[in-house]
Amino acid sequence: MPASKASRFFDRVDRQELMICQTINGYLRFRFVLPFFKIASRLGDGWFWYALILLMPLLHPEAGLALALLMTTTGLICTLTYKLLKRNLVRERPFISFPVINCATPPLDRYSFPSGHTLHAVCFNTLLALTLPELAWAILPFTLSVAISRVVLGLHYPSDVLAGGIIGGTMGALAASGLPAFKLLALA
Repeated sequence: MPASKASRFFDRVDRQELMICQTINGYLRFRFVLPFFKIASRLGDGWFWYALILLMPLLHPEAGLALALLMTTTGLICTLTYKLLKRNLVRERPFISFPVINCATPPLDRYSFPSGHTLHAVCFNTLLALTLPELAWAILPFTLSVAISRVVLGLHYPSDVLAGGIIGGTMGALAASGLPAFKLLALA
């Protein structure tokens, strides 16, 4: 079966990004790196965001319920988006294509593009930046740690993370524009 255009494109890009992946993945040799990024990645599986969504009405009594509903809805749309993209674009993870990349934690699914962890993290951080900037600044280090963890742990190429960030940022900005409607829904 002939390779698809996306497959041929990713084969070229994968080879170009291999050295960057290898360098970033090489930081696993430092004792503190693996535990830190494994925790960031695990919390980025959703646990951190679920807790934040549940706390939102307490953190911001006026609009917290609306924000929680908006984050939940947006999170579901993000999940559908990245799963659809992964299923159709079929980019193998770096550790599968290149055995020199160490996989430091099991992936949640098979394919690499885009990074769903990064997509969600940037989406939520963008949404909060446009609605509760103080909270967005407080969780920005976590968002960045989640994004970086995906390459350090050998699960994604830098372009997967970049694409996840661009898609997530766009979705977060679009979601923030829908907050007034969610405020009305929360009041009903």
